[in-house]
Amino acid sequence: QVQLVESGGGLVQAGGSLRLSCAASGRTFSSYAMGWFRQAPGKEREFVALISWSGGTTDYANSVKGRFTISRDNAKNTVYLQMNSLKPEDTAVYYCAATGLVVPRQRISEYDYWGQGTQVTVSS
Repeated sequence: QVQLVESGGGLVQAGGSLRLSCAASGRTFSSYAMGWFRQAPGKEREFVALISWSGGTTDYANSVKGRFTISRDNAKNTVYLQMNSLKPEDTAVYYCAATGLVVPRQRISEYDYWGQGTQVTVSS
């Protein structure tokens, strides 16, 4: 069992930056690949970024590539999402999630544990 708690969301103007954090507790954090997903009002949850257990592999949705950076600190049991050049269309609830897959993918169904989410609002 892994418990995940996101933080760092808030209100920011377009062009600004935020850094989300996801703190994990429970079973060995470094055993899990991690992902960030988001869900805007009236839309389905979508993939944002993922990182392998070692941090050696990352992947991003095309919509955030070049603006967002995912990273992790296994010593602190924490995964981060640095978001730069934010746009109003980035407004959503952001969730972190954990998967036991060695090769993580973008599929929501493959993530076993989820946090409660943190709201990000980007004003124009």
